Amino acid sequence: MHLHKGDILFRQGEDGPLYRIKSGLFKIVRLHEDGSLFLFNIIVPGEMIPHHSLISPMSYHGTAIALTDCEVEVVHAAGWYRQLNEQPAQYREIAALLQDKLRMMQQRIDQLTRTTPTDKLEQLQHWFASYLHDIPITDLLTQDEIGQLIGLRRETVNRLLRAQAKQQKDSL
Repeated sequence: MHLHKGDILFRQGEDGPLYRIKSGLFKIVRLHEDGSLFLFNIIVPGEMIPHHSLISPMSYHGTAIALTDCEVEVVHAAGWYRQLNEQPAQYREIAALLQDKLRMMQQRIDQLTRTTPTDKLEQLQHWFASYLHDIPITDLLTQDEIGQLIGLRRETVNRLLRAQAKQQKDSL
């Protein structure tokens, strides 16, 4: 299945299949009762989502929105869970998937615990560049979303991005 930037893979509260991400990036946002959105996860190629449904079904905890063009494989839940029962060795594959995600989350925690806001932003930009190469993070996420990922206010992100742009301009 091919999705374009901005397409929704699934919506918070719905039930449905699992997905294996072949290419592209997704953001996972949670809609709060007051109507505000909170970006709480980035999904990268090789992941199978939703993570919380790899062993047993549960409705989607957030909405998955394509940040780039994406290629996704649909994994039908009934067949997946039946296969788990028939081939318990597959739990090892799930454990490896979850371990990879935990390690990615540890990197994100490291980003959040950097001492300066500049370090936090630079670490996030570096992480994104490992997947996107020359696409600036600001082409995919709003300043508010960047702030949500690294624990900064939008105004601080704006100030840091302006300082980076000035520094790049001055170095030319």
